[in-house]
Amino acid sequence: MSAQSIDILILSNGPGEVTTWVRPVVKALRQQLGEDRSHVRISVVLSPCPNASGKEVAIARSYPEVDRVQGAEDFFSFLFWGKTVENWDWRDRGVVIFLGGDQFFTVIIGKRLGYRTIVYAEWEARWHQWIDRFGVMKAEAMTGISPQYLDKFAIVGDLMAEVAADELGNNSELPELIGILPGSKAAKLAMGLPFMLAVAESIRAARPQTQFVIPVAPTLDILTLASFADVQQNPVVQIVGGCAAQLVAATSDFPVNSNLSSAANLQLHCPQLETTDRLKVSLWTRSPAYDLLSQCHLCITTIGANTAELAALAVPMIVVLPTYQLDAMRAWDGLPGLLANLPLLGTTFAKIINWIMLRKLGLLAWPNIWAKAEIVPELVGRITAQEVADLAIDFLNHPEKLQAMRDRLRAVRGESGAAQKLAQMVKEELEKTIC
Repeated sequence: MSAQSIDILILSNGPGEVTTWVRPVVKALRQQLGEDRSHVRISVVLSPCPNASGKEVAIARSYPEVDRVQGAEDFFSFLFWGKTVENWDWRDRGVVIFLGGDQFFTVIIGKRLGYRTIVYAEWEARWHQWIDRFGVMKAEAMTGISPQYLDKFAIVGDLMAEVAADELGNNSELPELIGILPGSKAAKLAMGLPFMLAVAESIRAARPQTQFVIPVAPTLDILTLASFADVQQNPVVQIVGGCAAQLVAATSDFPVNSNLSSAANLQLHCPQLETTDRLKVSLWTRSPAYDLLSQCHLCITTIGANTAELAALAVPMIVVLPTYQLDAMRAWDGLPGLLANLPLLGTTFAKIINWIMLRKLGLLAWPNIWAKAEIVPELVGRITAQEVADLAIDFLNHPEKLQAMRDRLRAVRGESGAAQKLAQMVKEELEKTIC
């Protein structure tokens, strides 16, 4: 093995990180360090993630720049004992790059392998004394850093902006497309799905050219999703003034490696939910769905991480949280959500928690939280589907408003070019290892 051969180990975890962080970084690494695998070898090790889809290993292996991948199920034996399930060898020189998970994993693994360490941080950077370099999305991540560590930091920009640039196409070729994101958990779907279907019907009545699509969460199968639009299985449909719908099979399978250049792909190749008024909403089951979301003119979404993903793609959105019945809304995160879903006492807790939360709610969508201002509209409480539809129709009738929202979403995230800057950091750290 050549004395100049090096290993680059990327630590990551969930589907979003593997797709939006790992992909652009490995491309940039190969561009700057070359394709010679005897000189530069790139490995990806995944750690457990509560939002994992089970497809992360396959996604990482699909990247031609990557040489080796280990799944999350074998992570802790590697962390604690330093052995991969396939007993990988490691070269003398290398860099560990953090692209998702727990930043402390980078410290442990970097020390064990004797490699330099680089952390990409969106909002918070940790373990300053033990990490060699930090690439941060924006200057806010450097707030409160001790002056003695500031020379380790550089503002590199937003890795998700790389994906946005890759995925954004010319959606002027597509008909008007609205994404519907009702969530993935039962507590949100019970209210959100029938409510958003009712919103879609109201929009269709005013703008019949509009098409609708639901990017189905990887942890959710379409039969379970469809059950929340069935009044026999979900009594909340009538409480929220929602629409019932049934599952309709796709006309044909979706072609391999196809894209959204034609809206007919959605119509012909995706299963659909068909409402009682014959509105068909396509169900997109590929994950992550960034290529789809980047083509949407507007999205109707619930609260959660999806608002961060839409913001990174600069996709305009309306955030809705209908709460028609105090005991029905049980989708809060953390301790409130646990209490609201307890057996027997959950209904009582839900009423109390919702009464308190609805009076103390601040900004809910991640781009609004980051900006400390409402740059995307949030509609909460006893809202009607027609209210949401009217707001959506106003945006669609005034594309300049949608463009203004896109501009503000881009501003709240970092600049593009992060992947190339991180690759340059790797080159600089490797130079420090040359004897």
